[in-house]
Order: sequence, then C-alpha cells, then structure tokens
Amino acid sequence: MRISLRMSLLLLISSVGSNSGVLSASTIARDWNEENLAAIRTAFPDPPVHARNLFHLSVALYDAWAAYDSTAVGYVHREVAPVPEGSTLADARREAISYAAYRILVKRYFTTPHPNTPASSASAAKASFDAEMGALGYSTAVTTTVGDSPAAVGNRVAEAVLAFAATDGSREANGYNDPTYFPVNSPLILESSGTSLSNPNRWQPLAFDTRVTQNGIVADDIQTFVGAHWGAVRPFGLHYQGEEKLYFDPGDPPYLDGEGDFEYKLNNVEVIRFSSWLDPDDNVYVECSPGATANSTLSFNNSLGANDGNGHSVNPATGQPYASNLVKRADLGRVLAEFWADGPHSETPPGHWNTLANEVVEHPDFEPRIGGVGPLVDDLEWDVKMYLALNGSLHDVAVAVWGCKRHYDYVRPISSIRHLGQNNLLPFEPGLIEEITVSSSAPGERHAHLSSHVGKTAIYTWPGEPSDPETEYSGAEWILARDWLPYQRDTFVTPAFAGYVSGHSAFSRAAAEVLTSMTGSPYFPGGLASYTAPAGSLEFEYGPSADVTLEWATYYDAADQAGISRLYGGIHVAPDDGPGRILGSQCGISAWEMAIKYYDGSVATDEIPIQITEMADGSVEVAWNQHRGMFYTLYESVDLGAFTMVGSTERAENDSRNHLVLAPSDSPGKRFFKVVRSQN
Repeated sequence: MRISLRMSLLLLISSVGSNSGVLSASTIARDWNEENLAAIRTAFPDPPVHARNLFHLSVALYDAWAAYDSTAVGYVHREVAPVPEGSTLADARREAISYAAYRILVKRYFTTPHPNTPASSASAAKASFDAEMGALGYSTAVTTTVGDSPAAVGNRVAEAVLAFAATDGSREANGYNDPTYFPVNSPLILESSGTSLSNPNRWQPLAFDTRVTQNGIVADDIQTFVGAHWGAVRPFGLHYQGEEKLYFDPGDPPYLDGEGDFEYKLNNVEVIRFSSWLDPDDNVYVECSPGATANSTLSFNNSLGANDGNGHSVNPATGQPYASNLVKRADLGRVLAEFWADGPHSETPPGHWNTLANEVVEHPDFEPRIGGVGPLVDDLEWDVKMYLALNGSLHDVAVAVWGCKRHYDYVRPISSIRHLGQNNLLPFEPGLIEEITVSSSAPGERHAHLSSHVGKTAIYTWPGEPSDPETEYSGAEWILARDWLPYQRDTFVTPAFAGYVSGHSAFSRAAAEVLTSMTGSPYFPGGLASYTAPAGSLEFEYGPSADVTLEWATYYDAADQAGISRLYGGIHVAPDDGPGRILGSQCGISAWEMAIKYYDGSVATDEIPIQITEMADGSVEVAWNQHRGMFYTLYESVDLGAFTMVGSTERAENDSRNHLVLAPSDSPGKRFFKVVRSQN
C-alpha cells in the first residue's frame, strides 16, 4: 500500500544559522485548529463550508483571547473578562478558548454536520473533541453562559459566534443547499464517448456510475453545483464598491463563438499539452529550483497572475544561490497535481494552508513578531491573530470566488475539450493534436488503433487511470479528443462546481498575502521550504519514478504552484488560474488590513471615510463603510464647531455600506458631516 501524499505531508523548512532543533510548543489555539483540520479530513469536502468553519473557529479563538486583553477588540463577542482569583491569565485564556472552540466544533461537525458527511465521521469527530476536553481537564457538561468563570466566557463567545453565523446567508440550517441554481447543460455521461453541450461556455455536471469524493465519501451519481449561493454569504474584510454585484469582479473569461474565441481554444490546447507531459518514459527533465529561470513548465518569483518569473538570484538567509533540482517533467507534473489536489484524507485547500502556516511557526528560526517588526509576542497571541487573518482571508476567498463561479458559470476542461474535439474545433499541432487520416491510421502508424475514426481529431495525452494504479502508470498515447480525461481518479474527475475562477489559485494567493504581511517577509523561514514525494507514493497511478522534491522560496512561489497544478491536473484553464491569483491577492490584503484593526483596537476608534454626494434637488447623500457590531451616528455642522446628531444611533448588523439621504438645507452655506463609531 503506497503512502498518501496528503497523509504523509511533512513540510521541511530549511533551518539556517540555528543550532536549535526544538519546535515551538503547541498552543491551545493550535490544538483546536488541529482538531478542526482532523474533522475536515473525514467530512464531506466542501471548500466554502470548511473555509467558513475554519473562520468561525478562528473568530471564537480570537474573541475568547481578546476578552482578556486590554487593547484587542473582539470580532463578534466583546467583553472585558476578569481573571478568577487564584488563577492566572494563561489558565483563564486556555479554559475560555477551549470551551468556545469545543462548542463551535461540536455544532459544525456533530450536531448539524454537512448533510453529506457520514454519520460515522460525525460521531468520530465528536469523540475526538470530547477526548481533547477530557485531556485538558474540562467537563463538557459545563454549559453555563452566566458569570465570570472562563468556561462561561468561552460559552458566551461560542453562543455569539453561532448566532452571528446563523444569519450569514450560508443556509447552514438548510444543509447549505441552493434551490435556485439549475445547470443549463445536461450531465456529461462519463461512460459514454464525447459530450453534448447546449452552451459550451457554461458549466456541465458529470454523471458517474459511482462517484467518490476526494476523501473517499460516496456521493450522488450526478453532480450538484456545490456552494452556488456562496457569493451572498457575509464576508470578513470585503465591501462592495458602488454598484458592484461581485467582489473584485475579474470580468468575462474567453468565450467560444464570442469575445476571445481563439483564446478559448488555445487555453484548452494548453491543458492538453500539460496532460501530454505526464509520461515519465519521455525522459524529459526540468529545473525545479527556486533559482530557476522561467520555463514552460514552472517558474518562480512571478508577477501577480502570471508565470513570467526568472527565479530568485540568491537565498536571502544564506546569501548563496539555490541549488539545482532537476526532476523528470512527468514526475513533477503528477506530484504537483496530487500534492495540491487536497485529495484523499486531506483538509481541502483552506485547511491545506492552515497546515502550511502551522509548519512555518514550528521552524526554529521563526520569530513571532506581528508584521515582522516590534516586540516578540507569545505563541498563543501569534496563533489567535494568525488564524483570524488567515482564515478570514480564506473565508473571503470562498465568498468572492464562488460568487464568480455562480455568476459566470464557466465550463470545465472535461467538457470544453471533449466538445472542441468531437466537433473538430481544436487547432492542429503536430505531435499533439492531429486529424486522423487514412495514412496516419494505416497499420503500424501512430493512429492505427483509431483507423475507424478517419476525419476525427486525435490528441496525444494521458489516456486515463490505469487498471492497477498501485503498480501501473498510463503514460501518454493517442486517443480521440472527445474521450479526454483530466489527471484525476476516475471516480472523481472534476469538482462539482464551475471553473472560473480557480479556488486553489485564490485560496493560495490570499494565504500567501496574509503570511507575508504577518511575518513581514515573503520568504519562508530559512529562505526555503520543501516537500519530498517518495518514489511510488502517488495515488492516481504508480509514480513518481524517483523521489521528487517540491521547493519554494516564498509563500507566493508555493501559491503559484498550487495554481498551475490545476492545469497539470486538467481541472482548470489558464484564465481560471491567473485571475484567481489576482482575486486571492485582493482578498488577502483586505483581510489583513481588517484584522490588524481588531488587533490594535483601532476598529473602534479610527477615522471613518465618508462619501458625500449632492443630488439634483439639493438633498445630500452621506455614505460610509461600517463593521458589524459597532454603533454609528451621523453628525452635521455648518461651521466645523458644534456638530448636531442627524437621525439616530444605529448598530451595524453586518459589515456593509450604509447611507443616509438628508433633505436640502434651509440655510445657505456649506454643510459638514462626520460619522462617529462606538462599541456600545
């Protein structure tokens, strides 16, 4: 039995200039984060749902910690909690955090788990949460929310977070379903050749004989769009600008028979080309070192949304160039596709980046300085702040990306390549995409086995999962283009939602932005992080043929590899990847900017920018962004001296944009306005 890449994940971060091999002690926040990740691995793999679960747990961890801090402001729950007599601040936080985390996780993974999660997984998760509380010495029977005990504080935090979440638009109480989405295309029947598309630019569900999720859960035979309504879920750091309907709208992708027709075709050709590179017998080697200059396979130090980097000249921690790392191109492609796929026993893309972030903290040279400057903070403070920013950004990515997925409803390569191939619409490229002719299909020729399909399009590509993935690999061969399959398990094939934009690309770039801002450096500690996939450890088929080490100098390098891995895996085309990275960057930056306002308390005191618009009738509209839970009051003045309250003080129920329209003034002269925010 080969070892799963995800089960055996061990991120190795180069230690430079340190004689200490001691890893930092796990904090109570880290312990509960790990409980969440373990629960995700056996639950139904729904990325938006798990991004939300990770975020709400992070809010609970942070708010319970902030209740005992004189500066930080809680995100959902706000109180100043006393340390019980005879206890310590550390003990109080440990207990409050544990009760808050326990209540959140039991609700999400046992009381009302994802409806497609097996009952056995839900029960096992609950047993693990109970065991964690027992090991910590806390009774799960303590449910009180009254009083000053840390348990009561933690239970109050959980109660507030769950109440906040109940109205966030996720439809948790309805099993996260969306009854308003209907695909325009009938399902692609995978047992049949080709496909039938009413609209080749729109998403098509797949119909399986047996469908199994990436972590082994048997699912419905016909895909249902997962998270079609998620664009309307309440975000963390996002705000609509003006009349926007999507956060960070990337605009239209290329369309067949429309704007970008030729680009649409070339994008699918590129995916076929990546698929053709998965044959280890071609003996093509490529450079995978972070110092590598740009090549057609992999690049480092890219500009945002592109694969144009020329590598890193030196490792900043050592001052030396990065060592060469030559591997077979096919082994690289297959390892990339599987490592970043978040497949069997994995924690989905949001959880994957929690795992990477946790590994960063364990590096012996890591210093917990918020933003990379200022004093060292204790490990618990670092963790609760990191999780709030990181998982706030990943939750926002799910909202923004799935908003795009629903709005654009864009086709996946499994459908578009088959459609283009069966209709002879793919541009021919010798050795990759060719017309089957009488001569090319003659005995002994490259298309001989396709001789009954003269006039059709053949492609040179990975032909599908081998009969025995434990011992065999498929390589590449000529097949009918209408029968193309991505490099995935034949019981999974492609995720159950539209392609544009790539969630992997956006999740990864958002996390990279937060980790860069949080640590004060884009570089992994020591200037190098790596993961080695042992020979024979792949799951989709036998491979790699030799050990393959993935390397990244920066968080951005790792994020870019996550994006391009989806082209190797046949899950996305390039327009899904690049704009996904850009959207993820915007989500990461905005989440970090939001998080630090809660860290330093400025969310309750900083100046509120307002927009004033004079109407044709002389009335005035005053608009501003507001944060949930805060109280806002509009004031007006004619001389910047005395200000008079306009209207009433209102509490913001959501992070949103508010506005008031004021009647024309009876007095001539200028009018001045300000908005004042308070916590109560």
